[in-house]
Amino acid sequence: MYIETSNNIIFSEVIVMKKRLNLMPAEDLSLQEGFEKFIQLKRAVNLSQATLEGYASSFRYFADFTGADINCKTISNNTVLEYISYLRRTRPNLANTSLNAYLRGLRAILYFLMRGGYMPKFEVSMIRAEKKIKEVYTDEELEKLLKKPNIKTSNFSEYRNWVIVCYLLGTGNRLATVCNIKIGDINFAEREIKLKSVKNKKQYIIPLSATLEKTLLEYLVYRKGNAADYLFCSTYGEQLDKEALKTAVRRYNQRRGVNKTGIHAFRHTYGKDWIKNRGDMFSLQKLLGHSSLEMVKEYVEMFAEDLKQDYDRFNPLDKRTGYIDSRKSIKLV
Repeated sequence: MYIETSNNIIFSEVIVMKKRLNLMPAEDLSLQEGFEKFIQLKRAVNLSQATLEGYASSFRYFADFTGADINCKTISNNTVLEYISYLRRTRPNLANTSLNAYLRGLRAILYFLMRGGYMPKFEVSMIRAEKKIKEVYTDEELEKLLKKPNIKTSNFSEYRNWVIVCYLLGTGNRLATVCNIKIGDINFAEREIKLKSVKNKKQYIIPLSATLEKTLLEYLVYRKGNAADYLFCSTYGEQLDKEALKTAVRRYNQRRGVNKTGIHAFRHTYGKDWIKNRGDMFSLQKLLGHSSLEMVKEYVEMFAEDLKQDYDRFNPLDKRTGYIDSRKSIKLV
C-alpha cells in the first residue's frame, strides 16, 4: 500500500513537471475561463478592488474584439496587433498612454495564461508614447486656493474644502487615501499621519507639518467627532467618497477663479516643489508611497527647467568660491 501511494506521488510529480516544461498539452480554455482563473488568483493575493476592476476592463475590451469564448490556444501576437489596430480604428481619439494602460492589463492576463500552458508564448509590447508634462498648480493659483475663508461667515463645506486643499498640498496623498483618513490616524503628539488606505496596501507613516498641524487642530474644533470618524465628512457627518470629494474640490477651485481642478495635480505640485526645494529623491519616494524610484525620477526629468533656479547657490563648487577667488595661490612644481 505504501509503495502504491509513493508511486502515485511520483507519477503526480512527473505530470506537474511535464506541464511546467510544456511536454504535456494543457486543457483547452476559453478566454472567459482563462480570465476567471487569472482573477481568482489576483483576489487570492488580496489585490485592491481598483486593480481588479482595471484588469476586468482590459479583459472586456479585448473580449469585445475576439469574443469571450475564443480558445486561448488560438490567440497569438498577431491577434494582439489586430486588436491594437481595432482600437485605433474604433477609438481614434485614444491616446497612446491610454492604449498602453489597456495593453498593460491585457499583458498580465495573457502572460498568466502563457505560463499555465493554455496559449502559445509571445511578447506583448507597449506602444511608444510621449509622456506628458504633469499638471501642477501655479503659485498664482495656489495663492487663490490657500486664502483662508472667514470662518464666521463661510459655511462648513467651504471651510472644510479649504482644509482639504491644505491637506492635499501638505501631504501629496492620493484621492482614495484622503477619503479614508480617520481622525484617529492623525497623531498630533508625535506629529505623524498614519496612511492605511494606500495603493499598494503597504501602510506607512508620514510627518505632519507644523502648518498642517495647526490647520487640522482648528478644523477639528468645528468638525468635532471621535477617533473612528472620517476626517473629511459631509455636512451630515458621513464619509466623503471619491466622487463627492472630487466634486467638492472642483466647485471650490472654480469659485476661487481656478479652472484647474485635478486632485492629482496637488500630488504633482507636492513632488515638483519638493524637488525644486532640493529635497532628496529617496525621501520623496517614501512620502508619496512609490514602490520604486522610477516615478520620482520623472519629477526630476519633467521639472528640470525649474531645477536651474538658484543653481549657483546650491552648487557645491559655487558655494566654495572663496577658495577660488582668493589671491593666495600655491606654487606649481
